[in-house]
Amino acid sequence: MGMDFSTLRTLISRYCVGEENWVDSRTIYIGHKEPPPGTEAFIQQRFPDNRIVSSKYTFWNFIPKNMFEQFRRVANFYFLIIFLVQLIIDTPTSPITSGLPLFFVITVTAIKQGYEDWLRHKADNAVNKCPVHVVQHGKVLRKQSRKLRVGDVVLVKEDESFPCDLILLSSSRDDGTCYVTTASLDGESSHKTYYAVQDTKAYNTEKEVDSIHATIECEQPQPDLYKSVQHTDLNKAFLPLGSENLLLRGATLKNTEYIFAVAIYTGMETKMALNYQSKSQKRSAVEKSMNAYLVVYLCILISKAVINTVLKYAWQADPNRDEPWYNERTEVERQRHVLIRAFTDFLAFMVLFNYIIPVSMYVTVEMQKFLGSYFIMWDDEMFDEELGERAVVNTSDLNEELGQVEYVFTDKTGTLTENNMEFIECCVDGHVYVPGREAETRGPATEHEELFFRALCLCHTVQVKEEETVDGIKHGIHQGKSTSFYISSSPDEVALVEGMKRLGFTYLRLKDGQMEILNREDEIERFELLEVLTFDSVRRRMSVIVRANTGKILYLFCKGADSSIFPRVISGKVDQVRARVEHNAVEGLRTLCVAYRPLSPEQYQEVCHLLSSAKLALQDRDKRLAEAYDLIEKDLILLGATAVEDRLQEKAADTIESLHKAGMKVWVLTGDKMETAAATCYASKLFRRNTQILELTTKRTEEQSLHDVLYVLCLFSLSGDCTDYGLIIDGATLSAVMRPGQEDSNSGNYKEIFLEICRNCSAVLCCRMAPLQKAQIVKLIKASKEHPITLAIGDGANDVSMILEAHVGIGIMGKEGRQAVRNSDYAIPKFKHLKKMLLVHGHYYYIRISELVQYFFYKNVCFIFPQFLYQFFCGFSQQPLYDTAYLTLYNISFTSLPILLYSLIEQHINMDILKKDPSLYRDIAKNSLLRWPSFIYWTVLGVYDAIVMFFGAYFLFDNTTFTSNGQMFGNWTFGTLVFTVLVFTVTFKLALDTHYWTWINHFVIWGSLIFFVVFSLLWGGIIWPFLNYQRMYYVFMQMLSSGPAWLSIILLITASLLPDVVKKVIWRALWPTTTELPSAYC
Repeated sequence: MGMDFSTLRTLISRYCVGEENWVDSRTIYIGHKEPPPGTEAFIQQRFPDNRIVSSKYTFWNFIPKNMFEQFRRVANFYFLIIFLVQLIIDTPTSPITSGLPLFFVITVTAIKQGYEDWLRHKADNAVNKCPVHVVQHGKVLRKQSRKLRVGDVVLVKEDESFPCDLILLSSSRDDGTCYVTTASLDGESSHKTYYAVQDTKAYNTEKEVDSIHATIECEQPQPDLYKSVQHTDLNKAFLPLGSENLLLRGATLKNTEYIFAVAIYTGMETKMALNYQSKSQKRSAVEKSMNAYLVVYLCILISKAVINTVLKYAWQADPNRDEPWYNERTEVERQRHVLIRAFTDFLAFMVLFNYIIPVSMYVTVEMQKFLGSYFIMWDDEMFDEELGERAVVNTSDLNEELGQVEYVFTDKTGTLTENNMEFIECCVDGHVYVPGREAETRGPATEHEELFFRALCLCHTVQVKEEETVDGIKHGIHQGKSTSFYISSSPDEVALVEGMKRLGFTYLRLKDGQMEILNREDEIERFELLEVLTFDSVRRRMSVIVRANTGKILYLFCKGADSSIFPRVISGKVDQVRARVEHNAVEGLRTLCVAYRPLSPEQYQEVCHLLSSAKLALQDRDKRLAEAYDLIEKDLILLGATAVEDRLQEKAADTIESLHKAGMKVWVLTGDKMETAAATCYASKLFRRNTQILELTTKRTEEQSLHDVLYVLCLFSLSGDCTDYGLIIDGATLSAVMRPGQEDSNSGNYKEIFLEICRNCSAVLCCRMAPLQKAQIVKLIKASKEHPITLAIGDGANDVSMILEAHVGIGIMGKEGRQAVRNSDYAIPKFKHLKKMLLVHGHYYYIRISELVQYFFYKNVCFIFPQFLYQFFCGFSQQPLYDTAYLTLYNISFTSLPILLYSLIEQHINMDILKKDPSLYRDIAKNSLLRWPSFIYWTVLGVYDAIVMFFGAYFLFDNTTFTSNGQMFGNWTFGTLVFTVLVFTVTFKLALDTHYWTWINHFVIWGSLIFFVVFSLLWGGIIWPFLNYQRMYYVFMQMLSSGPAWLSIILLITASLLPDVVKKVIWRALWPTTTELPSAYC
């Protein structure tokens, strides 16, 4: 057979278990053409179809899966247990009283989640049934997108989206390139260039493409949009393929008539689908407080049940009370063990008092958060006309957290600044060139100056977009008036190329591997582009290798950050250029250095060998490429530097100033150099002129040990000589601070010293930060002993890690793509919108939900405590005080809508005042309205109101007749009287707390009271045929026919509300909060 047993065993295992579990790569046969007979044993790998599934449920699993998820919540599970107890044992209340509210909560949540999932199903079907064109047997066939398979050759036309992840085989362009926009993936609207496989770019017809016999070996699916490793085997020649050959699902073909490409990842294995995964769940401080309160109330509930159970058996110690003549026990009950009877009674009391745990609070909170989030999205002041974008809420669970922020971590470029670059100047060998000021040039251009200008015209990934004129003829830059413009994924590159154009060197185009430049003499120069060493955030530089057509001279041109270029330079006027770079950095300009290296043919061959061996690797390709780049980009000759201005965003300084006044500490985390970032911080008022700057940088730690520097800064910040300190730290020093084990045993805990310094600083600038370090900083502050609430805001992929780490993550809809927006909890068009989001929306959300939570617990204490007191007057017989209908509808109908509406539209203070006076934000800091003293006050108030209601009704009508005919009231009339006072008291309490009245408030608050009265009249005024007993018949009407009952209702409501009103008046007069002061003068 020619195959050993181990190979056979491996193949069988792969076939049975699945290829993905065994190999790190997959082999794809273009057009499903299997290898010829006699080659290595072939087993077709199994790949998913092209169906996209973003939905969570199916028709069959919705009910069990949704029920499982809902009953994982402690409150829902608790009420399910109570409901089951009511079904199993003889309890004082009907199972309906627990079952109906639980059913309501579960049903509302299920409908909401089911509707959202139905919308996802609908969107999935629209995508999966979209038509695509596939090449089969030399013809183009049309099929649904979901039927596409790995290995299919696809024809995509201009302005169509790619149906799956594809490798580009050929295009309508002669050079085998195509232009693509990836706006739906990362928000970048610029046109990116992708390249066809070198040996297939000539196959331009259906029949030619169908004749290709080749395989592609690529890595298994992974979610990184910007990383791809594969190679193709064509005519027994291995060709490396990278991300420049990979077209991602969701991207759109532009400025290219058509392309042919082969599907390599389909359906849920495409990179776009792999990026669907949900972020880790974030929980707000309010939710944590709710859970803590729930535990307290659960303890109160158990205590009540235990007390009543013990007292019941103490009461029944007298035989006459244990078994009175009118309620003799059966023989079975007599023989039951006392512990079993006691446990059954304990469960019965648990059921009777279980309403103290507000099950409807969870669904009300969920509705409040969901509906409340629309106020952010509807806010016209947070609409940006330039972008045409509104604020977006990705996670409504954290609305109230916006009112609790203590630390703001912000990116600089694109967040504080516009990321709209303008070329200011360049410096070549110490000579400064400013566009429009030709007097600065020093005579005829030197060789270095010529090389510098050409380097900037060649070392980039800019594309030229040609616009058609009226007559349909395309004009280039060099043909009369310019109708073309530059596009690139990096605004810096466009600014540099446009700057060169203003200085006389115009980049024209890349055509057939030739880069064309129009020089000062209006002559077109051509350079053959041989290699592009792409930019990455680790190297912080990029390079190109070109060959001049005028001769056989080879150049490596390199541009990048000064910190990555200067160490690699062996000659050039380094001191003059460095001085200019530092000068521009202090001015707040973004600087880049430019260098070159001439290459001999032998050196170029060595470079080609290094790059090809690294590109062909399927494993650790990125690492090997980085090593190759490191070997190539060395022994450089410095040419000069550039300076580009990135202006501050509109009202960025005003926003930061407002955040400071609101008591928040603002940190800027950036990858820029210290001088540039510091200048931006001064311009944005993060640092003021009187701010005492403390430096914790590599330069400082080189002069002194890190241990000494930290202690000096700590003592300095604690001295109290200055009230406003600012700290600057760089990435390298931060790494040393964060290192777990220091060699110096006397060093102590560097993190704690660093945190102590930070606590005494009003603002901190962290420069030269890697993305992971940004997240580490946020995590460090989150874990500090104060456990402050953190917010991270950024616009780029490098900000995603800190956005995910912070309690609240906000993405800016900027020019660095939409990765930050996709991964954030909220997204805003501009940094200035953060001010209103926190100071207004955050303030309102927190005030509203804190009142909602406290009010829910308060009204349930008022509801259940009279039931507890009633047991002392009914021999602990578990007799309910209220009717079953009242028990069931209290939280669902009578008292739920007013508090829901309050939590959506309440404005305790005018919106304009909140914007004008940011210090009002301090009033609600540190979860002040949900602290234990506040919780205890509301609970005591509820107990007081319950005592007044119960004993007021009891003593006012003890041994007296209620009606004119001398008829006595029964226990249901007594319970109805207490319940009536209860409903009116808790509703009036909310009305007294309402500051912002609209017709909707009036309608809901008074409407809910009218509904209670009408329901009670109907419930007791009609004989309902579905009821086994009619214990409430005529009870409510009889109560209202009594004058003393009316008087008692009014007196008890007044007595219940009076202490709270008096307390508020005294507190406002003696200890007003900052929020209450301006409201007194409005």
